[in-house]
Amino acid sequence: MKGSEEPKTILAAVNDLFFYTKIRDAFRDRYAVERAKSQSDMSEKVSGLAPAAVILNMNDDKIDAFQALADLKRVADGRIPVLAFANHEEVETWRRAKELGVTKIVSRNEFSARMRALVDDVLANGSAAHHLDDTMRKPSVNEP
Repeated sequence: MKGSEEPKTILAAVNDLFFYTKIRDAFRDRYAVERAKSQSDMSEKVSGLAPAAVILNMNDDKIDAFQALADLKRVADGRIPVLAFANHEEVETWRRAKELGVTKIVSRNEFSARMRALVDDVLANGSAAHHLDDTMRKPSVNEP
């Protein structure tokens, strides 16, 4: 980050502390990373922080990922890009996430291996509202 420039904030809706720490450490030099630990925490932080992007664990047991996506769509009208990750075998989860306007969804393994590049991609390509065609493409080899 340059001088006194305020860093962009990424909101990570991830309760797994090990995984959250990995995300925070990966972006420490580029973004402020805030953690949402619950559904209400997610809603409050989206409104209060106006994050540049959201990282969403679709398999988190404390955050209803589908409700979070619906809330994001309502509150931010698709202006906040969402990078989601889920177990690769959960085809229905991937389909529903795409229907709800997620910008990009990848497997947990791909997210872990390429998180910086994936976040850069969703930030560069903008909001879900402008990239629905990309999210509705056929899955790649790494996707269900």
